[in-house]
Amino acid sequence: MQPLRLGAFEIARIADFEGPAFDPHEFFPDFDPEVVRANNDVLGPRLVDPATGKLVFSFHSFVVKTNHHTILIDACIGNDKERPARPQWHHMKTSYIDDLARCGVGVGDIDFVMCTHLHWDHVGWNTRLSDGRWVPTFPNAKYVMAKREFDHWQDFAASGADSPHATAFEDSVLPVVKTGQSMLVDDDYALEDGLWFEAAPGHTPGNVVIHAKSQGETGLFVGDVLHHPLQCLRPEWSTRACTDMDGSRHTRTRIIEEHAGLGTLILPAHFPAPTAGWIKPHG
Repeated sequence: MQPLRLGAFEIARIADFEGPAFDPHEFFPDFDPEVVRANNDVLGPRLVDPATGKLVFSFHSFVVKTNHHTILIDACIGNDKERPARPQWHHMKTSYIDDLARCGVGVGDIDFVMCTHLHWDHVGWNTRLSDGRWVPTFPNAKYVMAKREFDHWQDFAASGADSPHATAFEDSVLPVVKTGQSMLVDDDYALEDGLWFEAAPGHTPGNVVIHAKSQGETGLFVGDVLHHPLQCLRPEWSTRACTDMDGSRHTRTRIIEEHAGLGTLILPAHFPAPTAGWIKPHG
């Protein structure tokens, strides 16, 4: 995605990884291959890999520059993380920090990190490995998280669950809490710059979307409410990664219906380049 403007905001995408990622039959319990065949002119090889049949995903952050602050939305997978459950993400070595710098943003320039939710592929770059310890990647940032979401994963990690989400909570969330850089906020938290949370439960209990508004133009960072463009065609398809599939389906359908045809720029967390776009009513 080329940097774009939303009113006075400048938005750039910084990716950890983009490519074929998931078997659609495994990812979507309700997957129907006929939907892909019938919409191949829309989906094509950019969204469904013809060689493997896998869904093409991107794992990225958004950098939003307002008149007053530089904000990172979601923090991808991260380098050096212990993620044996997904070998492709295990001890990753990517150019994420260098890519930030190419956008004119140093780690010290980030004022806020806003997390749509706390899954392992959205919090990784919250921290980096330094002398064997996980320390905040962005030393001057406040890390903004919905308290409902934080409480859920804190309880989950405390339960002793053997899960990469629990591991990610320990290595990518708790370190920023311990340094006093976290902000645990309500589901409708608003930043003065024109960014605010809206509760969007289902994928996770405290999942939020992030609204953006500048000079009359509106955008919506939907996180994992929409994982893949297939869900614009079939909003009833929830993923196996959703805590509450019915809740996720309800939230996704609501957001699509509310923003279709309104000119809201939709910025999902996993759509491959060009990533951002508008929802148009079908027919």
